[in-house]
Amino acid sequence: MGSKHIYLGKMLLDKRLFCNTIKRKFELYGVRYYTRGTENIMNVFDRKAKRLQRDRSTTLPNFAESQFIKEEVGYRTYDRILDIKREFDVGVDLGCGLGYVSRHVLKDTIKLLYQCEMSEKLLRQAEVSPEVPTHKLIVDEEFLPFKDNSLDIVFSSLSLHWVNDLPGCFKAVQKSLKPDRPFIGCMFGGDTLFELRVSLQLAEQELQGGISPHVSPFTDARDLGNLLTRAGFNLLTIDVDEIQTSYDDILSLMMDLKGMAENNCVWTRRPMLHRKTIELAEKKYREMYSGEEGLKATFQFLNFIGWSPDPSQPKPLQRGSAEFSLKDIDKLDELTKEVNSRKGGQLNKGLDPKKDK
Repeated sequence: MGSKHIYLGKMLLDKRLFCNTIKRKFELYGVRYYTRGTENIMNVFDRKAKRLQRDRSTTLPNFAESQFIKEEVGYRTYDRILDIKREFDVGVDLGCGLGYVSRHVLKDTIKLLYQCEMSEKLLRQAEVSPEVPTHKLIVDEEFLPFKDNSLDIVFSSLSLHWVNDLPGCFKAVQKSLKPDRPFIGCMFGGDTLFELRVSLQLAEQELQGGISPHVSPFTDARDLGNLLTRAGFNLLTIDVDEIQTSYDDILSLMMDLKGMAENNCVWTRRPMLHRKTIELAEKKYREMYSGEEGLKATFQFLNFIGWSPDPSQPKPLQRGSAEFSLKDIDKLDELTKEVNSRKGGQLNKGLDPKKDK
C-alpha cells in the first residue's frame, strides 16, 4: 500500500503541473514571457530531478538540522523587505521552501500572501505567517500563474539558481508586478562551495583523467544585474554576502546539501561518485581548506532588489549635464560656496540650526 500511495501521489502532482501548463498555454493564467527567439535559453538543470530531490529531502533524518543556512538567509531577506516603508496588498514568496521568509511576515507589511513551491511535500510542511492570510500554490518558477499588474511585491530566497530560463522568469515577475513595486531576492553566488568543487575536480583529474560537474554552476553579480536590467527592472541594488561554516568531513557536508535539497541536478552529472574519489577529494580538501574547526565551506549570496518601471521613478541626468568634475572633490567647500552664490543662498536654507529654532 505504501508504494501504491507514493505512485498515486506522484501521478497527482504530475497531473497538477500538466494542468498548470495547459492553462498557461491557453492564456487562462496570462502569458509566460520567454526570452527572445534569437537568444539561447539555458537548459542545464533537470527540473524534474530537482522536484524529486526536494520531495525526498523531507524524509531524511537530518532534514530539520540541514536548514540552518536557508533559515538564516530567509530572515535576512525579510529584514530587507522591512527596509521598504510600505504596506503591500498582495505578495508572493517564490520558491518558498519551508517558508523561510513567509514565517516572519506580519500584517503591517503584507496583507495577503501566496507561497509558491514546485515540491508538494515541501510545500505542505512550509510554515506560514501567524498574522497574514496565506495560500499555498504548487508552482514551477518557470511557469508563473499570475496575471499582469496583479502583485505588489515578489520575493524569493535561495530558489532561483535552479531555474533554466532565468531571463524569462525575471520577465514574468516584472510583468506580474504593478508599477513601482519591488522584486527582492537572494541567490547563491559563483564562489559558493568553491572548496568542494576544487577538491572533487582535482581528485577526478588524478584518478580518472577528467572532470565532471558535481557542484552546480551559479551566476555572478554582473550577470545577475544584466538579467534584471534586460527583464525591465529599474533602480537595481545588488550586494554580495558570505557565510562560512565548518564540517568534520566531506560526507557531512554532502549530507547537509542533500538535506537542503541542494544536491546536483545538472543534466550532465554522473550517476555516482566512486569511494576512492571521495577519499582523495577529502584528503585534498584537508590539505587546502582545513581550519581549526574542520573543513571550511563557503556559501556566497547575491542579494538584489529591482523595481518595476514607473514614470514617477527618478531618472539619471543626461550625459554632459554635470557642472563639476570629480577630480575637484578636494575643493568641495569652495564649490559649495560657488553653487550657493549662484542660487542666491538657497542651498543652505533651512540647515542653520539657529534659524531653525
